[in-house]
Amino acid sequence: MIGRERVELKSPEQIALMRRSGLLLSRVHDMLAAELRPGITPAQLDALAETMIRDEGATPNFKGYHGFPATLCISVNEVVVHGIPGDVPFEAGDVVSIDGGCIVEGWHSDAARTHIVGAPRSAADERLVEVTREALWAGIVALGTARRVGEIGAAVEDRVAELAGEELSHLEDFGGHGIGTAMHQPPDVMNYRTRTKGPAVRPGMCLAIEPMLIQGPGDWVLEDDDWTIRATGGGRAAHEEHSVAVTPQGLLVLTAADGGAERLRAAGLAPAPDPIA
Repeated sequence: MIGRERVELKSPEQIALMRRSGLLLSRVHDMLAAELRPGITPAQLDALAETMIRDEGATPNFKGYHGFPATLCISVNEVVVHGIPGDVPFEAGDVVSIDGGCIVEGWHSDAARTHIVGAPRSAADERLVEVTREALWAGIVALGTARRVGEIGAAVEDRVAELAGEELSHLEDFGGHGIGTAMHQPPDVMNYRTRTKGPAVRPGMCLAIEPMLIQGPGDWVLEDDDWTIRATGGGRAAHEEHSVAVTPQGLLVLTAADGGAERLRAAGLAPAPDPIA
């Protein structure tokens, strides 16, 4: 543990277990992307994800978390995060964010992807998803050279401003987090500049980085279910997330199929060796 926030540092063996959890989650996301289409429901996707996770001997970490009733958070259109999977079928053009995680031998993974069902409704929706994904990778790349965790949020904010100007807003008061023996741990990983620099970046630190962007103003409400965060300015939302480990050899994107190697190399960073390769 380091710092006042007691940040959990992982050994190489523990990171290897987190990589196993992350690889399984990556395959779950791939399966969900292949199944997502008009007519299928969020609840059906949720059931598919739970079955796949449990069939692999793992456990969904969202289900039952503070009473959350499902394996996945599935957030559609103006829902930003924490949508509870229901029985309303997806329609062509829907913007769908799928967030999930699992536990392998006590170690957690967490990742989110945003999709457009069928053909996009507009170029603005395509740009929303693209910018959110690029903002995620800007944060990951920043972690590769950061001295303090707060540099991640600054990089995310700058990338969003560069690509979208004031077209998109951050979901304020929400951000990423440490991850390991629990799904949510210190430190907080915000998606914009803050006064606090955050703890020092150290080998063994594992973080979930997760930009959440909204078209137009970033106003939102918490719905009566005490989970669903809905944008109120008329715009749609997107959410992208990866769990990332800092190692002495470089970064390992735990929830990316290739460990993040392609994107890290493109940014001039040497990826860490994959312990599961």
